[in-house]
Amino acid sequence: MAQQVTLQAQSRRSKGKGAARTLRRAGIIPAVIYGHNREAESLSLTETAVTKLMTTITTSTILDVAVDDRAPVKALIREIQRNPVRPADILHLDLYEVRADEKITLAVPIHLVGIPDGVRNFGGVLDHAMRELDIRVFPADIPERVDLDVTALAIGHSLFVRDVQLAKVEILNDPSLPICSVVAPRAEEVVAPVAEAVAVAEPELIRKAKSEEELAAEGEAEKSEKPEKPEKTEKTEKKKG
Repeated sequence: MAQQVTLQAQSRRSKGKGAARTLRRAGIIPAVIYGHNREAESLSLTETAVTKLMTTITTSTILDVAVDDRAPVKALIREIQRNPVRPADILHLDLYEVRADEKITLAVPIHLVGIPDGVRNFGGVLDHAMRELDIRVFPADIPERVDLDVTALAIGHSLFVRDVQLAKVEILNDPSLPICSVVAPRAEEVVAPVAEAVAVAEPELIRKAKSEEELAAEGEAEKSEKPEKPEKTEKTEKKKG
């Protein structure tokens, strides 16, 4: 069963963003309580009390909220608004009143117990996919958390929603959804060294331009190397008519 904690609160009339900023500067956290066919009521909580409270509770903790001098009512924290720059700073709390004879829907945290066999002996990795379980239950039967023993999980094995057994609790999640799995370690990719191809370029031959004299001399040499054609001889004999 979830623990029960008392929270002192004061009713407030001031509303709006400006009033909320003024309260926070004074060390007061604005809040609202609603549910069970009651009108939403604006509350003020001391920052010290809320900060201390958040270190000891979970989303399934039932609070006894005492407003002013009235008798405490049982409530759950429905929403926590935090400063986006400083998440430790709480800006606003939403509280939801519950009744002992009415079932409520809420999420409870899932806690994995032990070290899986596939992790301990074979170097596997535990993948925790689902962190909360959605349930429907009477306030008195709310579990503080769901403990799951994972010590027997081998590589390639999983625990599913259908494996969770909770007395007096209706589980709302799809039974086939995996809560956690042990996966094989990723093989390190070995990249073979690639030999750098060094292209050896042929040296470029730089030829000096030839002068006109050199070209003329080469021409004469080519002429001298060619064989002379035999001279044509006149025919001494004439055809007889």
